[in-house]
Amino acid sequence: VIKCKAAVAWEAGKPLSIEEVEVAPPKAHEVRIKIVATAVCHTDAYTLSGADPEGCFPVILGHEGAGIVESVGEGVTKVKKGDTVIPLYIPQCGECKFCKNPKTNLCQKIRITQGKGVMPDGTSRFTCKGKQIFHFMGTSTFSEYTVVADISVAKIDAAAPLDKVCLLGCGISTGYGAAVNTAKVEPGSTCAVFGLGGVGLAVIMGCKIAGASRIIGIDINKDKYAKAKEFGATECISPQDSKKPIQEVLVEMTDGGVDYSFECIGNVGVMRAALEACHKGWGLSVIVGVAAAGQEISTRPFQLVTGRTWKGTAFGGWKSVDSVPKLVTEYMSKKIKVDEFVTHTLPFDKINEAFELMHSGK
Repeated sequence: VIKCKAAVAWEAGKPLSIEEVEVAPPKAHEVRIKIVATAVCHTDAYTLSGADPEGCFPVILGHEGAGIVESVGEGVTKVKKGDTVIPLYIPQCGECKFCKNPKTNLCQKIRITQGKGVMPDGTSRFTCKGKQIFHFMGTSTFSEYTVVADISVAKIDAAAPLDKVCLLGCGISTGYGAAVNTAKVEPGSTCAVFGLGGVGLAVIMGCKIAGASRIIGIDINKDKYAKAKEFGATECISPQDSKKPIQEVLVEMTDGGVDYSFECIGNVGVMRAALEACHKGWGLSVIVGVAAAGQEISTRPFQLVTGRTWKGTAFGGWKSVDSVPKLVTEYMSKKIKVDEFVTHTLPFDKINEAFELMHSGK
């Protein structure tokens, strides 16, 4: 058993608490990882807020991390002690019908137990002050050591800077893949990206790499426009600058609508606007943002009858074990940006400040 520091969420709506936790050794088909760097994501904040119907407490959150394998359990063959790895919130077992289907990346092998906050055998590897602590998204990267299923880990280039590539565990991969895998953006096309946070910037990057000629960034926070343009946005607009609905503004700006739109916020009203900003006959809108539990999307069916397509994406459609090492290689060869997404680097015990920075849009 390893004793180490972790940021524990004891209950919903309260700040994280830095505690000493005990991390049990890995059982069969499990891997214990020394986490070197972790990022914070709105999904962590969503669960912490108490709005997540799957949220269990007390829990160790975090799902964008990178580290070094400390030890492996019985039967683990894909990684060994000392390997550099990224934990994966969407695993890839290679055996379930989802993994065998090229149309999806949503491996279901450990979905049920992962959603309940436990390892595949139904138990936790974390304890603190004599209490069992739940796992989160199969990763729990807000701990100096974590235990994950062996199908939830990608071995990456040992030379990769872990304080950067940890971001490929969720946000960057999600946005980039939404453009290149889910939408399959084509050269010369016009795109609209709603929400210019980390995921939105990654979508812009993907659209640019795919050869889009016009990329319109949409956000009410104008402080984000300069960064969006660095990533490839050709122009940025705010819905608050017009009395008309944003979809009408975009349809006028683009002679009938955009070829591709992306909702990167998790707001069902914006999801509707993103669909309706698409061009009749061929426009495609991708939902990337995660809306709160129980919310529903709506539009007039005529929007779809007249040739628009509504799609969703999870982790950018990447089959995780296969794709994350390749994404790291693309970063190392400067095909995709990663460093530019990092705004602040803080010591672990300042993790609550990181959440404050995220909520303030900084």
